[in-house]
Amino acid sequence: MVKIGLLGVGHLGKIHLKCLQSIETITISGFYDPDDKAAQQILETYPQLQRFDSVASLIDQSDALDIVTPTVTHFELAAAAIQAGKHVFIEKPLTHTLAEAKTLVALAQEKAVKVQVGYVERFNPAFLSIQTIPLNPLFIEAHRLAMFNPRGTDVSVVLDLMVHDLDLILNLVKAPLISVEASGVAVVSRSPDIANARLEFENGAVANLTASRISMKQMRKLRLFQKDAYISLDLLDKQAQVIQLFGETDKDKITNGNLLSLATEEGKKYINIAQPKAIPTNAIEMELRAFASAILADKKTEVTIEEGYQTLQVAHQIIEKINERAAIASSFL
Repeated sequence: MVKIGLLGVGHLGKIHLKCLQSIETITISGFYDPDDKAAQQILETYPQLQRFDSVASLIDQSDALDIVTPTVTHFELAAAAIQAGKHVFIEKPLTHTLAEAKTLVALAQEKAVKVQVGYVERFNPAFLSIQTIPLNPLFIEAHRLAMFNPRGTDVSVVLDLMVHDLDLILNLVKAPLISVEASGVAVVSRSPDIANARLEFENGAVANLTASRISMKQMRKLRLFQKDAYISLDLLDKQAQVIQLFGETDKDKITNGNLLSLATEEGKKYINIAQPKAIPTNAIEMELRAFASAILADKKTEVTIEEGYQTLQVAHQIIEKINERAAIASSFL
Protein backbone atom coordinates (compact mmCIF):
# COMPACT_ATOMS: atom_id res chain seq x y z
CA MET A 1 0.00 0.00 0.00
CA VAL A 2 1.28 3.48 -0.92
CA LYS A 3 0.34 6.54 1.14
CA ILE A 4 -0.09 9.40 -1.32
CA GLY A 5 -0.57 13.05 -0.42
CA LEU A 6 -2.34 15.33 -2.89
CA LEU A 7 -0.97 18.80 -3.57
CA GLY A 8 -3.65 20.92 -5.22
CA VAL A 9 -7.42 20.37 -5.31
CA GLY A 10 -8.39 22.62 -8.19
CA HIS A 11 -10.22 21.38 -11.30
CA LEU A 12 -7.71 18.63 -12.17
CA GLY A 13 -6.83 17.95 -8.54
CA LYS A 14 -10.44 16.98 -7.84
CA ILE A 15 -10.28 14.46 -10.70
CA HIS A 16 -7.05 13.03 -9.33
CA LEU A 17 -8.60 12.76 -5.87
CA LYS A 18 -11.54 10.74 -7.19
CA CYS A 19 -9.20 8.43 -9.10
CA LEU A 20 -6.85 7.94 -6.15
CA GLN A 21 -9.80 6.77 -4.04
CA SER A 22 -10.58 4.06 -6.61
CA ILE A 23 -7.15 2.45 -6.49
CA GLU A 24 -6.86 -0.39 -3.99
CA THR A 25 -3.06 -0.10 -3.69
CA ILE A 26 -3.28 3.54 -2.57
CA THR A 27 -4.34 5.26 0.63
CA ILE A 28 -4.68 9.03 0.69
CA SER A 29 -2.73 10.59 3.54
CA GLY A 30 -4.44 13.94 2.99
CA PHE A 31 -4.22 17.05 0.88
CA TYR A 32 -2.84 20.57 0.89
CA ASP A 33 -4.23 23.61 -0.90
CA PRO A 34 -3.83 27.22 0.26
CA ASP A 35 -7.24 28.11 -1.24
CA ASP A 36 -9.69 27.89 1.68
CA LYS A 37 -12.74 27.80 -0.60
CA ALA A 38 -11.40 24.91 -2.69
CA ALA A 39 -10.29 23.05 0.44
CA GLN A 40 -13.66 23.49 2.13
CA GLN A 41 -15.45 22.04 -0.90
CA ILE A 42 -13.27 18.94 -0.63
CA LEU A 43 -13.92 18.56 3.09
CA GLU A 44 -17.68 18.85 2.55
CA THR A 45 -17.55 16.11 -0.09
CA TYR A 46 -14.94 13.94 1.63
CA PRO A 47 -15.18 14.68 5.39
CA GLN A 48 -12.87 11.75 6.18
CA LEU A 49 -9.92 13.39 4.41
CA GLN A 50 -7.37 15.40 6.35
CA ARG A 51 -6.43 18.88 5.21
CA PHE A 52 -2.82 19.66 6.10
CA ASP A 53 -1.83 23.21 7.01
CA SER A 54 1.57 23.04 5.31
CA VAL A 55 3.31 21.31 2.44
CA ALA A 56 6.04 20.07 4.78
CA SER A 57 3.59 18.32 7.13
CA LEU A 58 1.86 16.55 4.22
CA ILE A 59 5.21 15.43 2.80
CA ASP A 60 6.19 14.10 6.22
CA GLN A 61 3.05 11.94 6.46
CA SER A 62 3.23 10.53 2.91
CA ASP A 63 5.21 7.94 0.94
CA ALA A 64 4.59 9.82 -2.29
CA LEU A 65 3.12 13.11 -3.50
CA ASP A 66 0.73 13.79 -6.36
CA ILE A 67 1.41 17.34 -7.58
CA VAL A 68 -1.55 18.87 -9.42
CA THR A 69 -0.79 22.58 -9.12
CA PRO A 70 0.03 25.43 -11.56
CA THR A 71 3.20 24.74 -13.57
CA VAL A 72 5.12 27.62 -11.98
CA THR A 73 4.85 25.87 -8.57
CA HIS A 74 5.99 22.42 -9.72
CA PHE A 75 9.68 22.86 -9.04
CA GLU A 76 9.43 24.09 -5.46
CA LEU A 77 6.93 21.40 -4.45
CA ALA A 78 8.64 18.52 -6.24
CA ALA A 79 12.08 19.52 -4.97
CA ALA A 80 10.81 19.57 -1.37
CA ALA A 81 9.23 16.12 -1.75
CA ILE A 82 12.23 14.54 -3.48
CA GLN A 83 14.66 16.08 -1.01
CA ALA A 84 12.66 14.31 1.71
CA GLY A 85 13.08 11.01 -0.13
CA LYS A 86 9.46 10.82 -1.33
CA HIS A 87 8.26 9.53 -4.69
CA VAL A 88 6.52 12.06 -6.93
CA PHE A 89 3.80 12.08 -9.57
CA ILE A 90 3.88 15.49 -11.23
CA GLU A 91 1.42 16.81 -13.79
CA LYS A 92 2.78 17.89 -17.14
CA PRO A 93 4.85 19.83 -17.97
CA LEU A 94 7.57 18.80 -15.55
CA THR A 95 8.53 22.36 -14.60
CA HIS A 96 8.27 25.89 -15.96
CA THR A 97 11.95 26.26 -16.90
CA LEU A 98 14.62 23.91 -18.21
CA ALA A 99 17.00 24.82 -15.40
CA GLU A 100 14.39 23.74 -12.84
CA ALA A 101 13.79 20.47 -14.69
CA LYS A 102 17.52 19.71 -14.90
CA THR A 103 17.85 20.26 -11.15
CA LEU A 104 14.93 17.92 -10.45
CA VAL A 105 16.38 15.17 -12.64
CA ALA A 106 19.68 15.30 -10.78
CA LEU A 107 17.93 15.41 -7.39
CA ALA A 108 15.68 12.44 -8.23
CA GLN A 109 18.70 10.41 -9.33
CA GLU A 110 20.61 11.36 -6.18
CA LYS A 111 17.73 10.41 -3.87
CA ALA A 112 16.80 7.30 -5.93
CA VAL A 113 13.07 8.07 -5.90
CA LYS A 114 10.40 7.30 -8.49
CA VAL A 115 9.12 10.25 -10.50
CA GLN A 116 6.35 9.98 -13.09
CA VAL A 117 5.27 12.86 -15.31
CA GLY A 118 1.55 13.10 -16.10
CA TYR A 119 1.46 12.68 -19.87
CA VAL A 120 -1.95 11.08 -19.82
CA GLU A 121 -2.19 10.43 -23.57
CA ARG A 122 0.24 7.51 -23.09
CA PHE A 123 -2.76 5.80 -21.46
CA ASN A 124 -5.32 6.84 -24.07
CA PRO A 125 -7.22 3.73 -25.32
CA ALA A 126 -6.54 4.69 -28.95
CA PHE A 127 -2.78 4.91 -28.36
CA LEU A 128 -2.76 1.69 -26.34
CA SER A 129 -4.68 -0.16 -29.07
CA ILE A 130 -1.81 0.14 -31.60
CA GLN A 131 1.00 -1.03 -29.32
CA THR A 132 1.04 -4.52 -30.88
CA ILE A 133 1.71 -3.04 -34.33
CA PRO A 134 5.35 -2.53 -35.38
CA LEU A 135 5.68 1.25 -35.33
CA ASN A 136 8.34 3.13 -37.26
CA PRO A 137 6.67 6.34 -38.46
CA LEU A 138 8.53 8.49 -40.97
CA PHE A 139 5.93 11.27 -41.11
CA ILE A 140 3.63 12.34 -38.30
CA GLU A 141 0.85 14.91 -38.21
CA ALA A 142 -0.57 16.08 -34.89
CA HIS A 143 -3.52 18.42 -34.42
CA ARG A 144 -4.63 19.44 -30.93
CA LEU A 145 -7.34 22.10 -30.88
CA ALA A 146 -9.27 23.38 -27.87
CA MET A 147 -11.76 26.15 -27.18
CA PHE A 148 -10.47 29.03 -25.09
CA ASN A 149 -10.32 28.49 -21.35
CA PRO A 150 -8.50 30.97 -19.07
CA ARG A 151 -7.24 28.01 -17.02
CA GLY A 152 -3.81 27.10 -18.31
CA THR A 153 -2.99 30.43 -19.95
CA ASP A 154 -0.21 31.05 -17.44
CA VAL A 155 2.00 29.23 -19.98
CA SER A 156 2.31 29.11 -23.77
CA VAL A 157 0.03 26.79 -25.76
CA VAL A 158 3.21 24.81 -26.41
CA LEU A 159 3.53 23.94 -22.70
CA ASP A 160 -0.23 23.80 -22.19
CA LEU A 161 -1.32 21.54 -25.08
CA MET A 162 1.40 20.72 -27.62
CA VAL A 163 3.56 18.93 -25.05
CA HIS A 164 1.12 16.00 -25.05
CA ASP A 165 1.84 15.31 -28.73
CA LEU A 166 5.56 16.03 -28.28
CA ASP A 167 5.68 13.31 -25.63
CA LEU A 168 3.95 10.79 -27.91
CA ILE A 169 6.14 11.65 -30.89
CA LEU A 170 9.39 11.41 -28.92
CA ASN A 171 8.15 8.05 -27.63
CA LEU A 172 7.37 6.82 -31.17
CA VAL A 173 10.43 8.04 -33.08
CA LYS A 174 13.53 6.19 -31.91
CA ALA A 175 16.08 8.64 -33.30
CA PRO A 176 17.76 11.89 -32.19
CA LEU A 177 16.06 15.19 -33.02
CA ILE A 178 18.20 17.29 -35.39
CA SER A 179 16.05 20.26 -36.42
CA VAL A 180 13.20 22.38 -35.04
CA GLU A 181 11.23 25.13 -36.81
CA ALA A 182 8.17 26.83 -35.34
CA SER A 183 5.85 29.80 -35.46
CA GLY A 184 3.04 30.99 -33.22
CA VAL A 185 0.79 33.91 -32.34
CA ALA A 186 -0.47 35.34 -29.07
CA VAL A 187 -4.09 36.19 -29.85
CA VAL A 188 -5.87 36.62 -26.52
CA SER A 189 -3.11 35.78 -24.04
CA ARG A 190 0.34 37.20 -23.38
CA SER A 191 1.91 33.98 -24.64
CA PRO A 192 1.20 32.11 -27.92
CA ASP A 193 -2.33 30.72 -28.21
CA ILE A 194 -1.72 28.96 -31.51
CA ALA A 195 1.50 27.33 -32.64
CA ASN A 196 2.89 25.12 -35.37
CA ALA A 197 6.16 23.20 -35.22
CA ARG A 198 8.12 21.01 -37.60
CA LEU A 199 10.57 18.48 -36.17
CA GLU A 200 13.17 16.54 -38.17
CA PHE A 201 14.92 13.45 -36.85
CA GLU A 202 18.22 11.79 -37.70
CA ASN A 203 16.49 8.76 -39.29
CA GLY A 204 14.62 11.00 -41.75
CA ALA A 205 11.35 11.10 -39.82
CA VAL A 206 9.44 14.39 -39.82
CA ALA A 207 6.68 15.52 -37.45
CA ASN A 208 4.35 18.45 -38.04
CA LEU A 209 2.43 19.64 -34.97
CA THR A 210 -0.33 22.22 -34.59
CA ALA A 211 -1.83 23.28 -31.27
CA SER A 212 -4.48 25.92 -30.64
CA ARG A 213 -6.48 26.96 -27.60
CA ILE A 214 -8.68 29.42 -29.50
CA SER A 215 -10.47 26.99 -31.81
CA MET A 216 -14.22 26.77 -32.33
CA LYS A 217 -14.04 22.99 -31.97
CA GLN A 218 -12.15 20.31 -30.07
CA MET A 219 -9.71 18.04 -31.88
CA ARG A 220 -6.94 15.67 -30.77
CA LYS A 221 -5.67 13.67 -33.73
CA LEU A 222 -2.40 11.94 -34.52
CA ARG A 223 -1.64 10.48 -37.95
CA LEU A 224 1.32 8.17 -38.52
CA PHE A 225 2.72 7.31 -41.95
CA GLN A 226 5.28 4.55 -42.35
CA LYS A 227 6.30 1.98 -44.95
CA ASP A 228 3.23 -0.05 -45.94
CA ALA A 229 1.00 1.49 -43.25
CA TYR A 230 -1.09 4.53 -42.33
CA ILE A 231 -2.36 4.79 -38.75
CA SER A 232 -4.91 7.35 -37.63
CA LEU A 233 -5.57 8.03 -33.95
CA ASP A 234 -8.50 10.05 -32.68
CA LEU A 235 -7.42 10.70 -29.10
CA LEU A 236 -10.62 12.60 -28.34
CA ASP A 237 -13.03 9.85 -29.49
CA LYS A 238 -10.50 7.18 -28.39
CA GLN A 239 -10.51 5.31 -31.70
CA ALA A 240 -7.81 4.09 -34.07
CA GLN A 241 -7.81 3.06 -37.71
CA VAL A 242 -4.98 1.11 -39.33
CA ILE A 243 -4.53 0.78 -43.08
CA GLN A 244 -1.78 -1.69 -43.99
CA LEU A 245 -0.38 -3.00 -47.27
CA PHE A 246 0.43 -6.71 -47.46
CA GLY A 247 2.10 -8.83 -50.12
CA GLU A 248 0.69 -12.08 -51.52
CA THR A 249 2.75 -14.18 -49.10
CA ASP A 250 1.62 -12.19 -46.07
CA LYS A 251 -2.13 -11.98 -46.65
CA ASP A 252 -2.79 -15.09 -44.55
CA LYS A 253 -1.51 -13.20 -41.51
CA ILE A 254 -4.48 -10.84 -41.70
CA THR A 255 -7.05 -11.83 -39.10
CA ASN A 256 -9.48 -8.88 -39.18
CA GLY A 257 -10.51 -5.86 -41.18
CA ASN A 258 -11.59 -5.35 -44.78
CA LEU A 259 -9.25 -6.81 -47.41
CA LEU A 260 -8.95 -5.08 -50.79
CA SER A 261 -6.72 -6.28 -53.63
CA LEU A 262 -4.46 -3.91 -55.52
CA ALA A 263 -2.42 -4.52 -58.70
CA THR A 264 1.08 -3.00 -58.48
CA GLU A 265 4.34 -3.19 -60.45
CA GLU A 266 5.58 -5.59 -57.79
CA GLY A 267 2.57 -7.87 -58.19
CA LYS A 268 -0.70 -8.17 -56.35
CA LYS A 269 -0.91 -6.41 -52.97
CA TYR A 270 -3.64 -6.36 -50.39
CA ILE A 271 -4.90 -3.34 -48.46
CA ASN A 272 -6.26 -4.19 -45.03
CA ILE A 273 -8.42 -1.62 -43.25
CA ALA A 274 -8.87 -2.42 -39.57
CA GLN A 275 -10.00 -0.72 -36.40
CA PRO A 276 -8.05 -2.08 -33.41
CA LYS A 277 -10.15 -2.63 -30.32
CA ALA A 278 -9.71 0.32 -27.98
CA ILE A 279 -10.62 -0.85 -24.48
CA PRO A 280 -12.42 1.92 -22.55
CA THR A 281 -10.41 3.06 -19.56
CA ASN A 282 -9.98 6.00 -17.20
CA ALA A 283 -6.58 7.22 -18.38
CA ILE A 284 -5.87 9.33 -15.28
CA GLU A 285 -6.72 6.45 -12.97
CA MET A 286 -4.58 4.17 -15.12
CA GLU A 287 -1.51 6.42 -14.93
CA LEU A 288 -1.88 6.76 -11.16
CA ARG A 289 -2.17 2.96 -10.86
CA ALA A 290 1.01 2.65 -12.91
CA PHE A 291 2.76 5.10 -10.57
CA ALA A 292 1.77 3.11 -7.48
CA SER A 293 2.80 -0.12 -9.21
CA ALA A 294 6.24 1.31 -10.04
CA ILE A 295 6.76 2.15 -6.37
CA LEU A 296 5.54 -1.20 -5.02
CA ALA A 297 7.40 -3.29 -7.61
CA ASP A 298 10.49 -1.06 -7.60
CA LYS A 299 10.42 -0.62 -11.36
CA LYS A 300 10.75 2.26 -13.81
CA THR A 301 7.78 4.61 -14.07
CA GLU A 302 5.76 4.65 -17.29
CA VAL A 303 6.77 8.25 -18.10
CA THR A 304 10.11 8.90 -16.45
CA ILE A 305 11.46 12.23 -15.25
CA GLU A 306 14.16 11.96 -17.93
CA GLU A 307 11.45 11.67 -20.61
CA GLY A 308 9.64 14.61 -19.05
CA TYR A 309 12.85 16.62 -19.24
CA GLN A 310 13.43 15.66 -22.88
CA THR A 311 9.89 16.74 -23.84
CA LEU A 312 10.37 20.03 -22.02
CA GLN A 313 13.66 20.59 -23.84
CA VAL A 314 11.97 20.27 -27.22
CA ALA A 315 9.06 22.43 -26.08
CA HIS A 316 11.48 25.21 -25.14
CA GLN A 317 13.26 24.88 -28.48
CA ILE A 318 9.88 25.45 -30.13
CA ILE A 319 9.16 28.44 -27.89
CA GLU A 320 12.57 29.94 -28.75
CA LYS A 321 11.85 29.61 -32.47
CA ILE A 322 8.45 31.25 -31.99
CA ASN A 323 10.05 34.12 -30.08
CA GLU A 324 12.66 34.58 -32.81
CA ARG A 325 9.96 34.87 -35.46
CA ALA A 326 7.92 37.23 -33.26
CA ALA A 327 10.95 39.51 -32.85
CA ILE A 328 11.44 39.62 -36.63
CA ALA A 329 7.75 40.37 -37.19
CA SER A 330 7.74 43.19 -34.61
CA SER A 331 10.65 44.88 -36.40
CA PHE A 332 8.35 45.47 -39.37
CA LEU A 333 5.63 47.21 -37.33
